[in-house]
Amino acid sequence: PTYAASQNHKGYEVPSYALESKDGAFELRRYAPHIVASVAVNGTRQKAVGRGFRMLARYIFGGNATGEKIKMTAPVAQAPRDANSWEITFTMPSRYKLDTLPKAKQDSIRFYEAPVSRQAVVVFTGRWGAARLQEEEVRLADWIRSSGLTVTSEPRYYFYDDPMTLPWRRRNEIARLVES
Repeated sequence: PTYAASQNHKGYEVPSYALESKDGAFELRRYAPHIVASVAVNGTRQKAVGRGFRMLARYIFGGNATGEKIKMTAPVAQAPRDANSWEITFTMPSRYKLDTLPKAKQDSIRFYEAPVSRQAVVVFTGRWGAARLQEEEVRLADWIRSSGLTVTSEPRYYFYDDPMTLPWRRRNEIARLVES
């Protein structure tokens, strides 16, 4: 597939993907490999995303071994690890490779290359409380089923805007990995 070169959201770099199809709020995407910084955080979904965000933000805002500031990207991603644990990730700007990123001061931050993936996604605006996420997960599951796709992951949550953004201007997504 041909991946879009420099995709962005409000000036923030986002991972490159090829859009396979679009059906209203639903998209089928094929993501290119990209480097992520990741932390595992225990607790509720809401508290975990906040704690994980702060840990990763500290790293990119200069709290790393070299003091280098790294540009913010979008989205902040969250995926369940188990019943009480979450993985929070930031995509690293595409100019970095694993061996060119500054080392983290915190052992809890790890880096890896996310492989090529095919994802079914629902895009929505507004606040993302538990009830709204559940509603969008059901909508996405119904679309996946009606599209004849096979899911291979738990839901992933993608948050593109800071909490101060007006709700109707926020971009949120829920994604599921699907078979290629």
